[in-house]
Amino acid sequence: MARAGGVWCSLVLDRERRSIVKALEILLIGMAEVMENVVTSEEVEKAVNANSSPRPEKPRFEKAKARDGKGLKTQFRKVLVPAHRYTPLKSQWTEIYKPLVENLKLQVRMNLKSRCVEMKVSPHTEDPEAIQKGADFVKAFILGFEIRDSLALLRIDDLFIESFEIHDVKVLHGDHLSRAIGRLAGKDGKTKFTIENATKTRIVLADTKVHILGSYQNTRLARNAICSLILGAPPGKIYNKLKVVASRMNERF
Repeated sequence: MARAGGVWCSLVLDRERRSIVKALEILLIGMAEVMENVVTSEEVEKAVNANSSPRPEKPRFEKAKARDGKGLKTQFRKVLVPAHRYTPLKSQWTEIYKPLVENLKLQVRMNLKSRCVEMKVSPHTEDPEAIQKGADFVKAFILGFEIRDSLALLRIDDLFIESFEIHDVKVLHGDHLSRAIGRLAGKDGKTKFTIENATKTRIVLADTKVHILGSYQNTRLARNAICSLILGAPPGKIYNKLKVVASRMNERF
């Protein structure tokens, strides 16, 4: 019985060895086939270089003009003039239309019936953004900015106008609203001038509306100072913050 048991164990071991040998043979055959199909990186580069054509040169276009192309509609802008700004516009009309006509080469007229300043691109206009710059310039004057400040919109690209109302910050009525406007202006306009000089912006207080002219970062600083005054912060605290802001801006530039 012991001999029969030993023979049976040897048969089992032989079967396992044969199965392992067959598995190894199959694995080696598969690896050989894979190695035959492997392509080296040098062969890939040679194939790409052989099939690739030279890259075409990038097209170079000339600077676009306002009236380039056929079928384009003539660009046109209208800026409405409110009643309280009609007299200042009439008295300073010559100073307004000269930069629009001489520098931007636009066609400008004042429509007395609709009380709008109308601008149109002319055949001599070269800058595609001239019509938009002209509209921003006239709009700045209509909002209450001086002409010399509004002219900066024509000369500098990174200037913007931000407008908001006091009610957007805090809802105030009656005497509370009047005191908030007084805090913004200060005695003889001292607070307003301080904010303008510290943030390098220009501010217009028109009743409950506030208009700020300047770069994005400077406009944000001026807006934060104005909002703090509206919310009731004392002017002295705002002055101290503006001093720190002004010193940082001077160090940066």
